[in-house]
Order: sequence, then C-alpha cells, then structure tokens
Amino acid sequence: MKVIRALVVDDEPLARARIVKLLEQAEGVICIGECKNGREALRQMRDYQPDLVFLDIEMPDLNGFDVLQQEELKPLPFIIFVTAYDQYALKAFDVHAVDYLLKPYDDDRFGQALDHAREQIQTRENAELHQKMVHMLKQHEAQSAPGLQFLEVKDKGRTLEINVLDVQHFEADGNYLIAHTGSRRHLIRQTLQSVADALPAGQFLRIHRSLLVNTNAIERVQYDGNNQYTLHLRNGEALASSRGYKTEIHQYLEARGEDA
Repeated sequence: MKVIRALVVDDEPLARARIVKLLEQAEGVICIGECKNGREALRQMRDYQPDLVFLDIEMPDLNGFDVLQQEELKPLPFIIFVTAYDQYALKAFDVHAVDYLLKPYDDDRFGQALDHAREQIQTRENAELHQKMVHMLKQHEAQSAPGLQFLEVKDKGRTLEINVLDVQHFEADGNYLIAHTGSRRHLIRQTLQSVADALPAGQFLRIHRSLLVNTNAIERVQYDGNNQYTLHLRNGEALASSRGYKTEIHQYLEARGEDA
C-alpha cells in the first residue's frame, strides 16, 4: 500500500500539534501540511491533493462542511472529522466521512480511526488499479483494430493523401475539417464526427465538440479548474477543453497513470 498523505486542519494549535505527533508515530503516513482555517484548507487540498484530511468543523471563515462543498475539490479525499461537538455526527456521515473523532479522544481511538481510513484508501486503490488495467486492455484491443489510415486533401488543385498519424489535431470549421500537421493546415470536406468514427480507436482524444487531438502529440495536460483542461502539445500549441469532455480526459489520464 502506498504511503498515505495526510493534511491536518484545525484552528487550535495544540489540537493540530497532537494529530501531527500521532501521525509521526504511525507507519505508512506522512503529514503534508497544517491549516488553521477553512480557506487555508481549501487551498492546500486543491494544490496538494491529500489522501486523508483530519478536519475540524467549527473554524473561522469556512467551517469544515463549507470546505467540502467547494466544487473544485471533487472528488474529495477521505475525511476524518475531529471536533469537540457531537451534534454534527449525523451530518458528517452524510458527506461520507471515514470517522468522527470527538475531542477529547485517546491514542487508541485515534488509531482506530486511522486504521479505518487505511482500509478505505486501500479499497479505493485496488478498485482504481483494476479499472486502469481494464481500460488499458480495452485500449490495446481497440488500437489493434484497423481504422482510417489516410485522408485525401486538396492542395493547390492536387489531391494528396496524408497519414492520419501525422495529424496533431483536427479542428471543426462548419461543414469542413482542418487537419493540423506541423505548420501546415489541410482543409477536408468532412465533419469532425465522421472522421472521429473512422479513426483508429484510442489514437485520438476528443476534448471539445470542435477539437480532436492525436494522443501522441500531447506533451502534458494542465487542470484549469471547473472540469476544464489545457492540453499542451509537443509542437508548442495549447488547446483548451470543454467541460462536456471531462470524462474522456479523465480516462486518458488514468490510462497514463496520472491523476485527473
């Protein structure tokens, strides 16, 4: 099992210090940061994407539940609430908290909560690994199947054939299609969907209703928030995705072993 990356959020310095000390004594866990309020927690959860968060509820500005409602944190890490108030217990489990530590708690109770979190994290890791393996197998099978290899384009009155693998990306332009190959642009009288259906499966990624990208041309993928991404190509171009294609990009990143 991988090392669990934990974040500690509490407005009381002594409460934070105790959790950090207990985490230092635990095997397979590292504390990646401490936060004294909800806004700090939101920023660090977004930037560092911890596996597990020990989260206080009553805090200045944003309380613990306010933090979890922020759309930019989806999907959420595993949460252990740590609070002096017992009236929030039912609400805590409504947001699928792993555990609810009521202050004051002893070391054994803390250990039980941490062990419960380990089990939940391991279960998710196993499920994600299985999903990646199934996706990679399907992708391999799809790529082994034949698909469109060449496209006919007009160039100064001549008809030429271009290899689809030489296309960095396709861009829809009304009833036409622009094939970008390096510094050249070829106009094709076909729709993006008709070409997408004929291309080798798994070789091109749809990121927008008007954009189809060759996966071999992608250098890196940058998350911009709000389920939108920028794909940086090896030739220096940057293409923006739309929210409607977040699932396709998530699947592509998972197949590469990267976080979505």
